Formats: sequence, C-alpha cells, structure tokens
Amino acid sequence: MQERYSKWYSHHLGRDIEMLTFGHWGYPVLLFPTSFGRYYQNKDMGLIDSVRWFVEQGKIKIYCIDSIDTDSFYAKHLHPSVRIRNHFWYDKMLHEELLPWMQREGGVHKIAVGGCSFGGYHAMNFAFRHPDVVSHLWTMGAAFDIRSFLDGYYDDTVYFNNPVDFMPNAHHDQFHQMKIVLGTSEHDFCKPANIRMSQILNRKGIHHWLDIRPWGLHDWPVWKEMFPHYVSVM
Repeated sequence: MQERYSKWYSHHLGRDIEMLTFGHWGYPVLLFPTSFGRYYQNKDMGLIDSVRWFVEQGKIKIYCIDSIDTDSFYAKHLHPSVRIRNHFWYDKMLHEELLPWMQREGGVHKIAVGGCSFGGYHAMNFAFRHPDVVSHLWTMGAAFDIRSFLDGYYDDTVYFNNPVDFMPNAHHDQFHQMKIVLGTSEHDFCKPANIRMSQILNRKGIHHWLDIRPWGLHDWPVWKEMFPHYVSVM
C-alpha cells in the first residue's frame, strides 16, 4: 500500500500542516483524527489497515490530515472566541488549500469525508458546511455539539460550526444527494448524540443511515469494523 508524507505551510493557519496519504489512485477520502489526534493516528490505530484492500485495489485514496484541536476546542488557555476562530481558519485551510489538492489528484469535484469520535464531528461539520463538494459522510462514534468546549461563549462562528444548531435552518439541494452514515453502538456514550442528529435529518427529509451496532463501546474495535463496511457500500 503506497504511503506518502506531506508537509506544507498553511497561509490560513500561519503554521505547517502535516498529512499522510494512502494509495496510488482512487476516490478521495478525507479522514480526520480523534481528539488531540495527529495525522498518523488512524494509521497507528489500525483504521487504515481495515480498508487496505480498497486502497490497494485503487478504489479509494485516503488523506489523513492533522488536527489543530490543541489550538482550538481543547485550548483552555485561550479565550473561547479565539478557540472557535482558530477552528474557522482550520476549515478555511481544508476548503481552500487541501480540497483543491484532493480534487486535482482524484480528478473529481466531490470527496468523501469521515472520522471517529471527535474526528466525526470534524467530518460532519465540513460536509454540512460545504455540501456541494462532499459526496459521502461517515461518522463513527461521534458527537456533534461543540458548545461544551466553549465555556458558555456563543457567536455566529459557533453557530455556523455547530451542526446541531445550523442544520435545522440550513437548506441546500446537495444535502439530499449526500450519502450519510451515522455510526454508533449500543454502549457508545455518543449514541444519544447520533439519535439526536438522526432526528434533525429526518425532520428535514435528508436520507441517511443511523447504524447502531449491537455490541461494543466507544472504541477502535467498533470503528475498525464500521469503516470497511461503509467504504464497501459507497
């Protein structure tokens, strides 16, 4: 399985960003790490190996991007307004720097996005903010309300990066074209968050699959079972 390390200076973030890419060709998949996770986490935890066949066959090409969680949602040393502003610039980096790269390499306009735990929030937020460029959304063991990270602070930037807030009022034809999977498990503490998001999507008539696995906790063994299943039916 071909693996490539990339590093570039992001003008939006004012810092270097690192990434691992897996595969020689295939439909582009942007994969986020969990809380505090780095670009190599999904490889180290075996999530990439769980879809090795799809990568080696040229079905998908996976881009494992770095996070800036320690400078945004988990940056307790910063004022909440700075935390959410840093995340805003992270989204700008994804959309204006990384996305064109993926589109060019894949020869497609739309990409797939996914992630486990807090990576699932990142995937959903990107997908629902930019539905015109996302074809597939896979969240695994995720929650989608960021207000608990911001100590009561709230502004428009929080609203437009909090899917449980902005989605009830959002309207875009491409929401109905996107293939959406909300993956959780019976004993996952994020299960209620997935049920809540499913209810929001149902009220808007947005087709999706709420996949509640009958076993397992909020942990990698469940996610490594989910991910190849979701890729296999993309």
